[in-house]
Amino acid sequence: MEVVHARCCGLDVHKKSVIACVLITQPDGNTERYIRTFKTMTTDLVALSDWLSTLSVSHVALESTGVYWRPAVRHEALLDREGMKGPLLRTVAAVC
Repeated sequence: MEVVHARCCGLDVHKKSVIACVLITQPDGNTERYIRTFKTMTTDLVALSDWLSTLSVSHVALESTGVYWRPAVRHEALLDREGMKGPLLRTVAAVC
């Protein structure tokens, strides 16, 4: 399978938590996986952004049910400030 984004993150957004799974593909084809859970308060979303920046994540996508995605989308600028791309975040925000 061809690697599309070597450093990406998927976010599963819940009412009180965000679970982040980062996949980093090495040049030799091996993949490292990191999973962390963050709360949805602003300071926690800033910590999420900082963690993704530390791992040099370039692309972020999210999945959420109901309206629980809103805090993450409201703080999308936290991801953009680090130069990350979140096409699904923009799509979800545009739907509402």
